[in-house]
Amino acid sequence: MIQKIEDSLIPKGTVDLIGVGRLGLRTAINLIQIHRGGPKTISLFDNQKISKSDLIFLLNGGKVGEYKTDFIKSLSTHEEVYRNVVSNPVNIIEDNLDIIKGDVVVLELAGGDTIDTAANIIKKAHDIGSKTIGTAGIFGIGEEEIVAKDISEFDDTNVVANLLREKGIEKNHILVSTNKFITSGIPITPYVLDSVSNIITREIIKLLL
Repeated sequence: MIQKIEDSLIPKGTVDLIGVGRLGLRTAINLIQIHRGGPKTISLFDNQKISKSDLIFLLNGGKVGEYKTDFIKSLSTHEEVYRNVVSNPVNIIEDNLDIIKGDVVVLELAGGDTIDTAANIIKKAHDIGSKTIGTAGIFGIGEEEIVAKDISEFDDTNVVANLLREKGIEKNHILVSTNKFITSGIPITPYVLDSVSNIITREIIKLLL
């Protein structure tokens, strides 16, 4: 009986991680480490290379100038038949949306105005039946409540949720947020990123079940 249960608890499904910076790296490592389940395939999308300021990558063994997606793939020691990590050193833009294939598509985009890009990715993902998760303000020093809920449940005080709704993303998209933004005048601390990535990982697992 126990053997049958163990045999049934195997990786299944696919996850696309779009953006693997400081937050995306943490989420990827969480997913790679899941035992007795989790995704079978983790596809990474980001054209950035590791820089001298990417301390979390350097601490984990990354080399300056190495593609972040290539480095994360190298962290996985699983046989590909069990868990396959796929490196795609490209950014998702309007011209290549067709490469999105995951059962769950996770947006962990950082820097600049990414609303248009995020909205296009979410719409494409929904068109092919994928479930989506993103962030909506994750600044914090550690005392903030981190919430994960559908975009339809956020009130008008969340700027990112409002902007996405203006682009037509009104439901069926999970947002993880501290409800603090660059305008809040506080930093993004590594331990808040740890907590946010843990919550995103939890939500991914729930969507894959």
